[in-house]
This record gives sequence, structure tokens and C-alpha cells, in this order.
Amino acid sequence: MKPTFTGRLTALALSFAGLLATAPSPAAAASLDGATLGIAWAIPFAGLLLCIATGPLLFPHVWHKHYGLIGAGWALLVVVPLTLSLGPAGAAEAVAHAVLLEYLPFILMLFALYTAAGGIVVAGNLHGSPGVNTALLGVGTAAASVIGTTGASMILIRPLLRANDDRRSRVHVVVFFIFLVSNIGGSLTPLGDPPLFLGFLRGVDFFWTTKALLGPTLLCAAVLLALFYVLDTVLYRRDGAQKPLRDPTPDKRIRLLGVANFALIGVAVAAILMSGIWKPGIEVTVLGVHVPLQNIVREAVMIGVGLASLALSKAEHRRANGFDWEPIREVAKLFAAIFVCIVPVLAMLQAGASGPFAAIVRLVTGPAGEPLPVAYFWLTGLLSSFLDNAPTYLVFFELAGGDPGILMMKLAGTLAAISMGAVFMGANTYIGNAPNFMVYAIARSSGVPMPSFFGYMLWSGAILLPLFVVVTVVFVR
Repeated sequence: MKPTFTGRLTALALSFAGLLATAPSPAAAASLDGATLGIAWAIPFAGLLLCIATGPLLFPHVWHKHYGLIGAGWALLVVVPLTLSLGPAGAAEAVAHAVLLEYLPFILMLFALYTAAGGIVVAGNLHGSPGVNTALLGVGTAAASVIGTTGASMILIRPLLRANDDRRSRVHVVVFFIFLVSNIGGSLTPLGDPPLFLGFLRGVDFFWTTKALLGPTLLCAAVLLALFYVLDTVLYRRDGAQKPLRDPTPDKRIRLLGVANFALIGVAVAAILMSGIWKPGIEVTVLGVHVPLQNIVREAVMIGVGLASLALSKAEHRRANGFDWEPIREVAKLFAAIFVCIVPVLAMLQAGASGPFAAIVRLVTGPAGEPLPVAYFWLTGLLSSFLDNAPTYLVFFELAGGDPGILMMKLAGTLAAISMGAVFMGANTYIGNAPNFMVYAIARSSGVPMPSFFGYMLWSGAILLPLFVVVTVVFVR
């Protein structure tokens, strides 16, 4: 009988895990000491990120059918060696720490914002002139830091496509939408982009991000909006000189539907702010992990926001948005695997120059042992361009010491560099940030001849990389 995909994957995971953990060091057996771990412990994390980056492009059928199993297979490569090295109780505590204090808050925040944003509909239609298009991009850029890049992208991409469906030149509209709304616009609060929320969970103050990244974000947004307006004006006039196309969606008055969801988003924001301010000193211990009461209340509110949105929103509003649970299912499954696979990686990073990542530490450290913000910005950014930007942020956050108090004060320039690199440069490719590929797929299904993976990188390389050089010169220090 031919083995199933699941069987082959499980057998491979178990055999590799056994090899990895056949001879755990005494130090590792007592606790997860990153200085004693070999580089092989990072293979599952690297392999998982590589699969996430290449799966949708190189083997889409297998990926979309089995991404959950693939993620589980890589996670097994960590869980089994952890169990053999630390014992069942130690492994359970290590995994539970990542799940209860980081994964659950992360995925429940995404669930609440994704669900609430999916119930908000921009009905009607505008005429896609350069002024209107620029205004829509500006609104989306501002909204991304409040409702998240995924929420803002979901709400605004279809109205923008409808506004321009009678134009020949539309590719640039979607490309700049990905630059601004799906990425750079989400840089001002932890709600905007997953990497920043992970920083918040690690102890970064909610409004620290706003103060630290306001200048770079305004510069990037202003330059990109101005450049877009000029380019769109030229192409709009060129389109106007040709025979006009039939407009499949004539102009209609714009209306916002599902406005109750804005109040629900406000509740979610208030809950997140509350969890950073209210410290009652009460904890619940689960599998050896101390979970603060304020976290439990915040997660309960997030679940309530999502359920309330489902109850209050009309089904036709979600259909009009093309609302689908698949994106959040994919994120939930893959990030569960990511948060497990990153456990030994973070331990190795915490070991600093004494650990297996000493070479990377040297790349981002000056001769006197000081961090180099420019190196952090570009390394975080370039990796975030091809790997998921949330775990990439965590890696470099930990590499910089992982102490939020020190990073927000003494090393504020380094933390800002990591934050900008993760959020800004997620726009460099279709796979740098979750909304990018979603916007690409929606645009293609609407008839926009979107550029290929490398074709898009020609756009980002020509426009974004020079802009990021300017950001480096002006802000990264």
C-alpha cells in the first residue's frame, strides 16, 4: 500500500527529530540553553519559512491542500527533540509559553480585526481619476494603522478596482496600493502589522511605535503618494487620448455599510491599550506558564469582538467584500507552527556571541560591541522581503537583546530600525506580508494583468529601494 502524504511527512519528521535529539547535552537537558544548542535546531524554522515563501509559487496545489500538515511536520521536528531533551513536562512548558503568551494573543487580535473589517463595506463607485485614486490610497494608508494592513486592504481594494475598471492602465494602482495600504501604512501602531503587535506582546509600549516611526512613515507615504499622483496623471491622460472603454460599474454615491464594526474595532483597540496599562498582579498558571489576568481579559474581548461582528453584520455585506475564512485559517495554522519552531531559535539568539548565531551577531555589531542600526534595518528588511516579516522581526528583536525597556530607551534607534525594516520592506515582494498576495489574487481575478513575482520586484526595486536608502540616510542612526 502506497504511504499517504501525511504518513511520509510524519515518518520524516520523527526520524529527523530522533537524529537531532539522540545526544542532548547535559545543559540542554536541564533547560533550553541556547549556547549549547547546535545550528540544526534552526533547520525546522528555516525550512518552514522557506516553504511559506516558495510553496504558493513553486507547488501551489500541494501547498494549498497540505499547508497545515507541512507546518505540523516542521513543528514535530522541534517538539520531539524538545521532549527527548527536556522531558515531556519541560517541552510542554516551553511550547506553552510561546502559545499562551504570544501565539494566542496574536491570532485572536488578527481574528477580531479581520472579522470586524470584513463586515465593513464601501458601497457605490467613484471615478478613478488621479485625485480620487490618490485620496483612496491616502485613506487606506491612514486606516492601516488602526484596522491593520489586512483589514484596510480587504475593505479598500475592491472599491479601488471598481473605480478604475474602465481604464487601460491599472497595474500601477494596485502596485502602489500594496506599497502603501498593505505595508507602509501599518507602521504606526501595534494594530497595523503583525511584527509590531509581537513587539507589543514583548513589552514595547503601544504608542512608542507611533512616536518612533511617525517621521519615516510620513516621508515614505508623502513620497509615494506624490509619485503615484504624477504617474497616474500621465497614464490617465494617455488613456484619455484613446477610445474609452465601457465602464462596467457606473459611478454611484459612496456609502459605508456595516458601521457598527467600527465601534467593535474601537473595543478591540481599548482592550489592547487596557492590557498595557492595567496590571492587577493576578496570574493564572497553565502548564508552568504564568498568564496575567489582563491578558486573559484582552483575549476574551477579542473573541467577543469577532463573535459580535458576525452577529451584527449582514451576510450580504461580507459577500460583497468577498469575505472568506481561508486567509485567517492559513495564518492560524502556519503561525502555530512558526511559534513552535522559533522556540529553540530564540534561545540561541538569547545566547548572543556565545551561541551558534555568533556570525550574525558580528554582522550587526560594531567594534565596541554596540548595535549597528543600519545593519539591523537592511538585514531585517531584506529577510522580511522574502520570509514572513513577523518571525523575522522577532529574530532581530531577540538578537538586539530582547529587553524592551533597553530597546525603547538606550537602543531606540535599533528598535526603530528593526520595526521599519520588517514593516516597510514587507512591500518588496508579493510574499513579504500576508495582504500582498491577497491583493494580487483579487486584482488578477478582477482582470488586472498583474506583474509576475519578479516583475513586481522590478517595480519595488526601482521605487522602494531608493526610498529606503533615503530613509536610512535621514532616520536610521
